[in-house]
Amino acid sequence: MQMQQVHYFLALCDELNFTRAARRCGISQPSLTTGISALERDLGGVLFERKPSIALTGLGSMVRPYLDEIARNADRARELARTFMPRPDAEQSDRQLVRSPEHLSN
Repeated sequence: MQMQQVHYFLALCDELNFTRAARRCGISQPSLTTGISALERDLGGVLFERKPSIALTGLGSMVRPYLDEIARNADRARELARTFMPRPDAEQSDRQLVRSPEHLSN
């Protein structure tokens, strides 16, 4: 299971339309379909009924809260990492400040 597949799944849950979900994810519709199919293979079952309209299956409904939690935890981890890691542009500015002539003359 890949994070992008989790995001594709959640977008499709919200949109219930492959084209809109793909657009929301910034990918092509075939790429979204491929990602969802790979996730279904990984989880061992169909997550969405495709006809007559897109709808979550029983399995899709059962795994949605877990995949939602995975996405939320990944977001929290990114936020935490950003809090503790210096930004590359801020680090660059600090180095330039140290080398600047004004800093050396003080």
